[in-house]
Amino acid sequence: MSTITRRLVPATAVAGTMALMLTGCLAGEGGDSGGSGDGGEWSKDTLAIDWATYNPLSLVIKEQGILEEELGDDVAVEWLPSAGSNKANELLRSGSVDVGSTAGSAALFARANGSPIKVIDIYSQPEWSAIVVGPDSEITELADLEGTSIAATKGTDPYFFLLQALEEGGLTLDDVEVQNVQHADGRSLLDGGSVEAWAGLDPIMAAAEVESGDELIYRNVDFNTYGFLNATEDFIENHPDLAQVVVDAYEEARVWALENPDETAQLLADAASIDLEVAKTVIDERSNLGVSGVPGDDQLAVLEAISPIIADSGDVQGGQEALDEALATIVDDQFAAKAVG
Repeated sequence: MSTITRRLVPATAVAGTMALMLTGCLAGEGGDSGGSGDGGEWSKDTLAIDWATYNPLSLVIKEQGILEEELGDDVAVEWLPSAGSNKANELLRSGSVDVGSTAGSAALFARANGSPIKVIDIYSQPEWSAIVVGPDSEITELADLEGTSIAATKGTDPYFFLLQALEEGGLTLDDVEVQNVQHADGRSLLDGGSVEAWAGLDPIMAAAEVESGDELIYRNVDFNTYGFLNATEDFIENHPDLAQVVVDAYEEARVWALENPDETAQLLADAASIDLEVAKTVIDERSNLGVSGVPGDDQLAVLEAISPIIADSGDVQGGQEALDEALATIVDDQFAAKAVG
């Protein structure tokens, strides 16, 4: 049986509240959202940003051209796809994007390993990870994973979900073999019988349930960290005008998505090439888009709980000390606080 310890707040329940909060605070209003708002110039002429199927708000912003409309011809917006949090972190570290979307755990992991990024907005509170097995699997509980091969993408929320799930089942990484592959490849390995389990990620995971009959044997929303919108420190320090425009766009997209869940699901279905009903499951049941965009104590509490597990994995060179330093410095809430008024 699936285990769910906490229910997500339905996105539509807070749509009206979010709309009221954002009245007068969207991009372009009040003349203070960007460098050109007071007749000046933008701080640079390009903005590189990612989009991802695990970040529905990015799909809304990209499809509706919110950034392009606000920035006009003065700033060229470049959209790059992220296949997973690890890929978004690679784009941020290399400077290929100014702003990238990851899971909170992945952002903490990257900053602890020296990547100069900070979270500037929260784009969702998802239940996007679970332990997945095939339809005919004899694995029904976490203890059954001992001695199995499990597909997971290191440096992402599903991987850190797996670490927590193993501990919950009385196991460690030494008790399993982890195949480090991208999320879509993890599903392929599971469906092809090359692994016994997969630490899945929506919307790929939701599609696997419908199309392949795969089963989620362990769910725990508390093990899923929030959706973090991250920016490089250089971008924050030297281009705050553009950072504000990006976060304003996310708040505008949030209001629209909450008021238009079916249309948001259609955008996800198109971007991920999945059935519309699968996309609706992701948006309606596994994504709380109505969470406050301002990063703070709620997100840090989740990361504090998971940081010892990340430290024990040995994947952070500086161990717990590096993770503690990252926790103390990862949040920059100035843009989101302004965006939500």
